[in-house]
Amino acid sequence: MMHSMKAKKNVSNTIIYIILTILSALWLLPIVYLVITSFRGEQGAWLDGYVMPKTYTIENYTKLFTDTKLFNYPRWFLNTLIVAILSCIISTFFVLFTAYALSRLRFKMRRPLMNIALVLGMFPGFMSIIAIYHLMKIVGLDQTLAALVLVYSGGAGLTYYIMKGFFDTIPRELDEAAYLDGCTKWDTFVQVTLPLSRPVITYTVLTTFIAPWVDFIVSSVIMKDRYNGFTIALGLFRMLERENIYEYYTAFCAGAVLVSIPIAALFLIMQKNYVEGVTGGSVKG
Repeated sequence: MMHSMKAKKNVSNTIIYIILTILSALWLLPIVYLVITSFRGEQGAWLDGYVMPKTYTIENYTKLFTDTKLFNYPRWFLNTLIVAILSCIISTFFVLFTAYALSRLRFKMRRPLMNIALVLGMFPGFMSIIAIYHLMKIVGLDQTLAALVLVYSGGAGLTYYIMKGFFDTIPRELDEAAYLDGCTKWDTFVQVTLPLSRPVITYTVLTTFIAPWVDFIVSSVIMKDRYNGFTIALGLFRMLERENIYEYYTAFCAGAVLVSIPIAALFLIMQKNYVEGVTGGSVKG
């Protein structure tokens, strides 16, 4: 009986591993194709009669930083980096303060405000982007990096629920002990809560950094045709337009590979805390 159960378990595990292997291959295939194409010597989006490139070169990468008359990739990369860093810092503070207030403080309208924030967070951000653009135009911030930072970080507080869930797992007895030692609410937040919240802060930093780094819709509406203000996503998309795709397709692939490096490096550095932040914040309070 035990032998039969063990055999069934082995068969089941084998099937699961085969399915996971196939899914992993399907997930990795576009990435491998992108990397190979970024080193391809032949121009154009398609190869006639063969799959793998016949020649390889690093010119596609050097072209991004030397041929900047039409597509200023270094400027776009810098723009995206500035916007992502500033948005990340501002958004993280917004989420921290909102989540802590809703987790630790008890005040009138607390529950309705939480429900309203959850409902508003369900609506896609691009639904209001036209109105936001006109508001930015009224105050003279249209087609500026400042506008992108404000848009990306303005609604960050609506994503409080993961961090609030994590704060709810921290025993309130620690706060009470800090109060007995003479700490204020701010001292307790800085000296007790923040050191224990490194995992969920890491999660918030990653998500708020990645959002502006990969966004296309907001950037395309805010920046319009101001080339020097483009972010990476918008700039790379312009390389795929009909009049540019033949000459710049392989350069586009090279640019896409370079874009992924900062995100991958940031994730690998913070991976341990990221996993703890997601699982710890999944507890509702």
